[in-house]
Amino acid sequence: MDAFKDTRVLTEAALAIALAFVLGLIKVFKMPYGGSISLEMMPLILLALRQGPWVGVVSGIVYGGLNLISDPAVFHPVQVLLDYPVAFGALGLAGFFRPTVGGAIVGATVAVLARFVCHFFSGVIFFASYAPEGWNPYVYSAAYNAAYLVPSLAIALVVVVVLLRALDGAQPSARQIRYRRSPAH
Repeated sequence: MDAFKDTRVLTEAALAIALAFVLGLIKVFKMPYGGSISLEMMPLILLALRQGPWVGVVSGIVYGGLNLISDPAVFHPVQVLLDYPVAFGALGLAGFFRPTVGGAIVGATVAVLARFVCHFFSGVIFFASYAPEGWNPYVYSAAYNAAYLVPSLAIALVVVVVLLRALDGAQPSARQIRYRRSPAH
């Protein structure tokens, strides 16, 4: 929680949330029952890599709340939790990985996989009735959610890697300084 006492971290988190919100409005493709291909995950993943999992998870939860307010798909209170704050908070898991290109690739993949799990269970529990005739609800939920999360991950990975390389010469976060000094780097 001390991280949010640092004005720079708080500002970076606010900017990442705002950028995620704006990028979430620009959809390449929108799924019929929620979910879309967009760059909304990119700033949250980058923030988690730069500032760590705590800042990433909290910022993802805040963004999930904003997303719920702006584009709600509400069927049940548990579904709301799974599809909004928990799913976007899961993107903060990228912060457990090093803020390097390799760490970004693994971290973003793990974070989006965690988000996928949230949407998958929401789909199985609350959206199984939308599955086409003869489809297993598990297969339907996996296919439906992968249809927008896999392309979104691919797009976010490209942009995050480019930005990490571009930001390499910029003023590093305290977390990046710690990793540069560690012997394993």
